[in-house]
Amino acid sequence: MLQEFSDELEADLMEFFQEDLNDLFRGRLSFRKLGSYIKSLMRKPGRSVLLMAMDEAAGWSPEMYIAARMSDALEVSNYLFIQANSSADAEPIEAPQPITRPGQPEVVPEKPKTESFASGQEVAAFFNRMSS
Repeated sequence: MLQEFSDELEADLMEFFQEDLNDLFRGRLSFRKLGSYIKSLMRKPGRSVLLMAMDEAAGWSPEMYIAARMSDALEVSNYLFIQANSSADAEPIEAPQPITRPGQPEVVPEKPKTESFASGQEVAAFFNRMSS
């Protein structure tokens, strides 16, 4: 971890604990203390540069994920309201896409499927089979 994420660790140590990573090599910072600092940094999603470098999904805090879910839900609600209150001959609007979250693949919209409905004769035959 020290070799791969040394810049991020050094930045976080200075920002959160006012400690210099070089103090580890000078004998002023113990491995035990460094370990406790790293454990503390792992509990700071959305704020720790080290955690974001190790896990892209940690770039957002839990509050940011909740805000994105609320935004997605509001967009879907508005879309459904507009669809329900539009006339049948109105120009269709595109369904909203969810906000892309860090560390998750981007959602590729699917092509709309052509719907095929049963004919009246097929429905009548189905219910005749069900009743006999």
